[in-house]
Amino acid sequence: MTVVTQILDRMRGVAKPQRKFLLTLFVTMLVTRTRINFVNLSRHSSLHEKTYRRHFRQPFDFASFLQSSIARGIPAENTKLFAQDASFSSKSGKHTYGLDRFWNGCAARAERGLEVSLISIVDVERNQAFALSAEQTAPLPEIKKPEKTHTRIDFYLEHLKRTAPYFPRSVRYGVFDGFYAKLKFVAGVCALGYQVVSKLRSDADLLYLYDGSQKKRGRRRQFDDKVDFQDLSRWVQIATDSPQLMLYTVVVWSVSLKRRIRAVVVVNRKEPEKPRYVVLFSTDTSLPAPDIFRFYKARFQIEFLFRDAKQFAGFSDCQARDQAALHFHFNASVTVVNVARLIAQEEQKTDEQLVFSMSSIKQRFFNEHLLNLIISKLALDQTAVKNHPQFEYLRSYGAIAA
Repeated sequence: MTVVTQILDRMRGVAKPQRKFLLTLFVTMLVTRTRINFVNLSRHSSLHEKTYRRHFRQPFDFASFLQSSIARGIPAENTKLFAQDASFSSKSGKHTYGLDRFWNGCAARAERGLEVSLISIVDVERNQAFALSAEQTAPLPEIKKPEKTHTRIDFYLEHLKRTAPYFPRSVRYGVFDGFYAKLKFVAGVCALGYQVVSKLRSDADLLYLYDGSQKKRGRRRQFDDKVDFQDLSRWVQIATDSPQLMLYTVVVWSVSLKRRIRAVVVVNRKEPEKPRYVVLFSTDTSLPAPDIFRFYKARFQIEFLFRDAKQFAGFSDCQARDQAALHFHFNASVTVVNVARLIAQEEQKTDEQLVFSMSSIKQRFFNEHLLNLIISKLALDQTAVKNHPQFEYLRSYGAIAA
């Protein structure tokens, strides 16, 4: 794990026992092919289950580690965005920290469990994302007081404020799904000095800006007619690389967001008799419509981070119940995905677009672990085995492409 060693060497305040533990942990998480919990981690390494439990309760600066992995994985000249989203994680029991009812997108309903807010940095040119910070969403208070209470939008904004100092300096735009297109959140992001790219409802209340002659007396007229998405004659049409997709854009006033935005309607005419459309927007009215479309498409890379973390890095497998251990587990899970992507980049020998497969990385780590175990238990000559022409074939046995 040269990548992890080099990053840890540049970090301050990491004690030798924790450094040694993290090196073992990340390798073991890549080796383990079953549920990644304390019991299975101890089965695939030389550490005891209690050692994992103890270290998971100790603090570690994951944000600095992930910041270094991003600097290593994304070229400085590439366009970078930050993306934020939350994911549901099922959890049974009554005493686990953070248990509440959260929206489960897979079931399309609110369910009891945990939720984790993730902020990532997206490389637009390479179309990939690296995790930067994961924080567990706090449960809402059971008793609602008459005065204003702390909402989940407030938590997402606080998470963003804590993470913003770790952003690359070139980051200007944040991309979010339609849930975050709310007045409080958009205003909070803009107050931090960033611009928002997100999605509006298909029936969003938008008003054209008035540019006609004004009366001599009275307040100046600001707005014209309400936007009808079935009539885009006042919008600027922009072609895309796909003949089935067409962009329409105009600067309008958003009633819900209480600000001017650049709206972009993406019309999909794959089925000519029933065209479909979505409404994107940016708070930066000078941002070109093709960039808004391109940035929002890049947002989906954060969904692949959740997918890889859940399928291969034990994102939802933690056995702990206290807040500190859960925080450590969620961040360790997304960190392993970052590390795997860095390993894949460094192993790639061509200039072609990287085809990343978390499954292949884990398969190779498991194969190498098993080969080393066989060499050790059978007292074989390690040099002779690893220099054998078929060793690399055995190391990559069963690996697949994404």
